[in-house]
Amino acid sequence: MFVVKENTRSPTPRRILTRCLLRPADVQPQFERFEVIGTFNPAAIEFDDGVVLLVRVAERPTETREGYVALPYWNCQLSGVAIDWRRNDEVEPIDPRMVRIKSSGQIRLTFVSWLLVALSRDGLSIDSFGDEAFLPAGRHETFGVEDARLTRIDDRFYFTYVAVSEHGVATSLASTADFKSFERHGIIFCPENKDVVLFPEKIDGQYVALHRPSMQAPFSRPEIWIARSPDLTHWGSHRRLLGAEVVWATAKIGGGTPPIRTDRGWLTLFHGHSRPDAAGGVGEYAAAALLLDLDQPERVIGFSLQPVMVAEKEFERSGFLPDIVFPTGLIRRGEHVLVYYGAADTATGVARYSLSDLSESVTPN
Repeated sequence: MFVVKENTRSPTPRRILTRCLLRPADVQPQFERFEVIGTFNPAAIEFDDGVVLLVRVAERPTETREGYVALPYWNCQLSGVAIDWRRNDEVEPIDPRMVRIKSSGQIRLTFVSWLLVALSRDGLSIDSFGDEAFLPAGRHETFGVEDARLTRIDDRFYFTYVAVSEHGVATSLASTADFKSFERHGIIFCPENKDVVLFPEKIDGQYVALHRPSMQAPFSRPEIWIARSPDLTHWGSHRRLLGAEVVWATAKIGGGTPPIRTDRGWLTLFHGHSRPDAAGGVGEYAAAALLLDLDQPERVIGFSLQPVMVAEKEFERSGFLPDIVFPTGLIRRGEHVLVYYGAADTATGVARYSLSDLSESVTPN
């Protein structure tokens, strides 16, 4: 289990408030004869004097067949979900999320995900849901759309999201002006890449993003990279940003929240994943703060040596996958910030921190 040390060089910020915003029981399933098992990993941004969220909703079939496992997917020809029934002896369970097809080695999910628009006036409670769902579409999203991150650029809201299919895990881009209709802009980081967050303004005339290449070859520990683009579509100038120096993130590290501008630099929260202690477990996810130079975001000012956010509350400690806090949205409210996050791959939470406490948790690089 992650232990937040009290006597590190920089103080560890404490949550001022924690609230569970959304649980699976609060959302109706989108698909017939399916059930909602997760409402988590929400993108968040200020909108119409409140906050709008794009929440990942995970659904699985309610039908069961003895001796078989149900593997749902988006059928592009039918523009709807379908189920691939596989015999139990054809698959190898990996964890509650996925199985491996023995004959091909292909990984399949036990659920399918889509994005739900949720509206909040005060940022601390859900008042209503949007009428339009962001559903999978096309061959690169057959296993679902996941984990959006929202950034306002000029008068439009852009969001990255993970497109999952038999072709791999890619990052796509979409945008909206009103959260009632959406425009897809296609894949911007091809497989295997995810956890892409956009900066809210151009730097030296270019857009900037953090991304996480999947390190399948054992040459390197997991890393966060940074890239630039002239148009949000074509990305280059890739550079490694952060990785093995975050010693507690032994399994994965990736971008969490789109950065916000502060007097000290670009502030963002990133997630880290520790290797599980037991076979079949997933391991714990925690979050830490990162400061990047305002004019040269490729330069790391510093980061938290220990997690600033770990699973503490019951809804974070137990769920579909236990002991997970996964920050995906950061909104400034005066001298405080609201952190929106996924909890236990099940629920959506919000936590309030002092902005100065988060910044001071950063140890200079």
